[in-house]
Amino acid sequence: MKVAFIFPGQGSQYSGMGREVAENFPVAQAAFDEADAALNFPISRLCFDGLEEDLKLTENTQPAILTVSTALFRVLGEKGIRPDFVAGHSLGEYSALVAAGALTLAEAVALVRRRGEYMQEAVPVGVGVMAALFGLDLATAQSVCERAAQGQVVAPANLNSPGQIVIAGNREAVQRAAKLAEQAGAKRAILLQVSAPFHCALMRSAEERLSSDLDRCVFSDLRCPLVTNVDAQLIRTGAEARSALKRQVSRPVRWQETIQRLLDEGVRTFVEVGPGKVLLGLVRSMSKSVTMLNVEDEKSVENVFHALL
Repeated sequence: MKVAFIFPGQGSQYSGMGREVAENFPVAQAAFDEADAALNFPISRLCFDGLEEDLKLTENTQPAILTVSTALFRVLGEKGIRPDFVAGHSLGEYSALVAAGALTLAEAVALVRRRGEYMQEAVPVGVGVMAALFGLDLATAQSVCERAAQGQVVAPANLNSPGQIVIAGNREAVQRAAKLAEQAGAKRAILLQVSAPFHCALMRSAEERLSSDLDRCVFSDLRCPLVTNVDAQLIRTGAEARSALKRQVSRPVRWQETIQRLLDEGVRTFVEVGPGKVLLGLVRSMSKSVTMLNVEDEKSVENVFHALL
């Protein structure tokens, strides 16, 4: 039975995340201590007791989710539960690379803190937005975006699952696209509560700044294969990992293709490692015959132990 660990990105954060596992598993607490030291900032306190408005800031969200996911991964690893493959949605690819041994937690948490800052600074607050389109295929979504652009930026940003595509760009263009999507047959078009328009051309300045940071980091080869966001391809080397992280900033997350690649590789058990169960919902829309587990607190950790040991 092949097992894939999948790691969430932004949108899964909540106050109190990680507190229970840190209290009950010393290896999890050690991960929070490591992240606090690397950032010279108590990210653990933000995870355990932070205000919602602070957690929503992307420079906080990104290291917080990475740290929680890594703490949970280490709890599983201590019990001998390890994946055959890893993948992560957007930010989650950093968590997946830590799990695969390509980056240390200290390196990764510092990188994603800056990644969040660069993304937030790339577009003034309120200028960009994202919207989820339900019930449209990719070709129709692309056509809608092209018609809505009118000299601005709007494009598919997250290709999440059959019938769920998130678009990103300038606020006015995204709003126009949402209306056109409904006229084109979308079941719903919902503006998302995010702090920046991720994974579109408006993020190119963030991509350039982050690329310099990534070039200064040491990437090791991976202990298990990872399927990338940007290409939906298996990678095994540190050089491939660095390249994928650079290119994902301003390009769409090809999550549907990522899951399909894992299914094609024979994965039949998916474990979402981190806060929430959003990714399992996307997997369910593609295959109802696989085993789906999540790890976010002590009870779910025990459930995975019983299912996989």
